[in-house]
Amino acid sequence: MENITKNREQYKRLLNFIAALVIILFFVMGFSYVWYNHYNNKMHDPFWRYGNFLMIGIYCVLYTTFTSLFNGFRLGYSKFIGLFGSQVLGIVSTNALEMVLIALIGRNRMDLSPMAVLAAIQLVFAFPWSFAFTMIYTKMYPPRRLLIVYGNSNAKYLVNKMAQRTDKYNICAAVSCDESLEEIERRILRYEGTIITDIPGDLRNKLVKFCFEHSIRTYINPKLSDIIIRGADDFHLFDTPLLLSRNDGLKFEQRMMKRFFDIALAGIMLIVLMPFMLITALIIKLYDGGPVFYSQVRLTTGGRRFKVLKFRSMITDAEKKGGARLASENDDRITPVGKIIRKIRFDELPQLINILKGDMSFVGPRPERPELAERYELTMPEFKYRLKVKAGLTGYAQIMGKYNTTPYDKLKLDLMYIEHQSIREDLRIILSTVRTVFVPDATEGVDDDKPIETRRDLIGHDFSKDLGMTEEEVVEYEEENGLPKR
Repeated sequence: MENITKNREQYKRLLNFIAALVIILFFVMGFSYVWYNHYNNKMHDPFWRYGNFLMIGIYCVLYTTFTSLFNGFRLGYSKFIGLFGSQVLGIVSTNALEMVLIALIGRNRMDLSPMAVLAAIQLVFAFPWSFAFTMIYTKMYPPRRLLIVYGNSNAKYLVNKMAQRTDKYNICAAVSCDESLEEIERRILRYEGTIITDIPGDLRNKLVKFCFEHSIRTYINPKLSDIIIRGADDFHLFDTPLLLSRNDGLKFEQRMMKRFFDIALAGIMLIVLMPFMLITALIIKLYDGGPVFYSQVRLTTGGRRFKVLKFRSMITDAEKKGGARLASENDDRITPVGKIIRKIRFDELPQLINILKGDMSFVGPRPERPELAERYELTMPEFKYRLKVKAGLTGYAQIMGKYNTTPYDKLKLDLMYIEHQSIREDLRIILSTVRTVFVPDATEGVDDDKPIETRRDLIGHDFSKDLGMTEEEVVEYEEENGLPKR
């Protein structure tokens, strides 16, 4: 079984390459036909050989770049619909930019309808291409048989998440970290991969080395310290290797560039999206006559408070009775208009004004409400680490998470960004944010019966040290907040 798996793995990159080559060649041939027959021959001063090659090459580079940024060539990364959605974004972006280029070359005298027809044909072709290669990939690479090594009941949440991708993961068995090391290692050897989550550090180190020794794929649910270490630099001053965690954020010139980028992009987007924002505001006003905008106090760098601006998606005075709480899956406070604008993220557009004011950046941890942040910090004091950078309109937690992602997982995602932030990474996240519009469950609410805290008490966290509580007060706090008893 091990040899068969290894033999299949070596062809994975080849399959991705063949799939990408097929669709790139088809699209480039289609553009070549359109360019030669509808544009170059009709120009007053047509291009010669190398000029035509340049135009075709530009189209190829644009399509490959845009589609790669949207993960449109990564078989197995998304399900069929996700792969097709990425192709749609790549096709639309490429042809829109190519139309602008043709209009400039032809001094706006060119008919752009042939490019529109080409884009339509490409969209039709991308559908069976996505389906066919997804099926081929699934047949060649069936879900891996995995064993999960767990330390507490938090593991069930990870299992539930991975179970949503039955095309990639097949969690066949579980073993507690309380078992002997020999028993755990014996069980690991039976499967194609191992998931390690919330187990003591010394045991985790032994299992990671064991899996490395036997070339067994390992999925590790990282701790916060793991994420911080991942952002460290190699330090080679002498023959003993060191890792250097600078922990000082972006340099001055990087912060200046990020701020310039925020101002420029927010200004352009406000101009382009203003008609859509006016229509959204009009629909909200006509629906119930209430206010168009909704502002809340949020936290940004260093805990500074500011008022975030959003289009109102809930009924007026939504929190008058229940107080501050997250939106749930079937929240009756959300209006029909609100459901639509939340689905396509239009409720967030007024925050472009917050970005221009300097309260927020385009990319960073989502700004949290002070009262909710205080509740989170009771069970995870590290939640305040998110305030090391300016709050953002989007971020890792938005493109990889959902409304119902736990605060602890959101913290991990935000720390991943903080440790790897750069202008290039910001651009990648912004483009990935566009892609989330095509993911139907990206704006899912929290479960009604699930507490918003992280249940970190299950991994031995002592509330009394953080809160100065007596044992009786800790028990009372657990009962009030729906936390499992220790």
